[in-house]
Amino acid sequence: MGNVECRSADEVERWIDSYPKDCLAMSELTAQLDLPLGVDAPAAARRVVTAVLTSWGFREEHWLEATQVVVSELVTNAVRHGGGAVAVSIETHQEQVTLAVADGSSVVPRRRDPDEAGGRGVAVIEALSSAWGVRDHQGGKQVWVQLRTYPGPLPAHPGTDRTDAA
Repeated sequence: MGNVECRSADEVERWIDSYPKDCLAMSELTAQLDLPLGVDAPAAARRVVTAVLTSWGFREEHWLEATQVVVSELVTNAVRHGGGAVAVSIETHQEQVTLAVADGSSVVPRRRDPDEAGGRGVAVIEALSSAWGVRDHQGGKQVWVQLRTYPGPLPAHPGTDRTDAA
């Protein structure tokens, strides 16, 4: 799809809406987003991931809400504990979606006992996904989450509302 530099999640949404939908008719789609560190990063990630997935035909409300929780957990942890830049990637292959968030820390997330400061993230991710893991990424790590299989029908032409083969 080419590179795009955007200053806000709203600009990304407008760019996605303006992109020629015919170019998105493929079985595998990917998107990447670099986020500035800060308290606004999780909200920006939720908006952009939702906009991207919706533009690809993933529109089932409950599934999107679970996806927003997962991306929020991943980005919040990257901002809090990761250090360095935060990069979000979205990959789809038909109805299967994988989210990944990279940061500058090599410390691997682990399940811990919840307390007032946190400790629920891994349990939340496990409850809302079918698999997750961590891989080395440019001196830091990338936490990936395979979301539960999309429950609704997808358009035959991702990125459009068309369901016919024409």
